Amino acid sequence: MALFHRRGPDVGAGYDPAVEQPAVRRSICTGEMTVGFVNRRTGRFRDVMKADSPRELEAFCRAVGVEEKELRTIY
Repeated sequence: MALFHRRGPDVGAGYDPAVEQPAVRRSICTGEMTVGFVNRRTGRFRDVMKADSPRELEAFCRAVGVEEKELRTIY
């Protein structure tokens, strides 16, 4: 049993492609990445998880059903 097992959130829950667009928010200074969704109407970013590695970013893309090049990047 792993005491500190890290489970990824269910990113597919509550995601409507007509309302939200998958996006990644990157820090210019530190390079930190946060993935989530941008509301198409309001432009507000809803974060889902912090992506520490490219593998986690790929997992997010697979869960949402988009390619990495289709992600909107916010700095």
